[in-house]
Amino acid sequence: MSSNLDLIRATYEGSSEENGRNLLAVLHPDVEWTEAEGFPYAGTYVGVDALMAGVFARLGGEWIDYRADVHTYLADGDRVAAFGVYSGTYKATGKSMRAAFAHLYEVQDGKIRRMTQYVDTVMVAKALS
Repeated sequence: MSSNLDLIRATYEGSSEENGRNLLAVLHPDVEWTEAEGFPYAGTYVGVDALMAGVFARLGGEWIDYRADVHTYLADGDRVAAFGVYSGTYKATGKSMRAAFAHLYEVQDGKIRRMTQYVDTVMVAKALS
């Protein structure tokens, strides 16, 4: 059985398609996914369908080469933190960005139950305007 750290790491370290499949496989059906205030998709999404439509479909449709590259993971029991840098180009403006982020996950019975995003929203906002 893999650890909670391995479970989270597998959602970042492959191709976009692999990461997406791995994420879908480990999301709790009633996942609570909170995007930071000031981020374009700010708010809490409850459930896999709400998360996919409210965050991931929009990221895929509104950005070119959007990435979340993790440089550090920390694990403490059922909590795993991932620290890294977002990058991408916003299609509507053609502007690129790089923004530091932290994701705090809560894992329950091998599934992601909650995720809270912390991000340098100023850097993201500059790409949107």
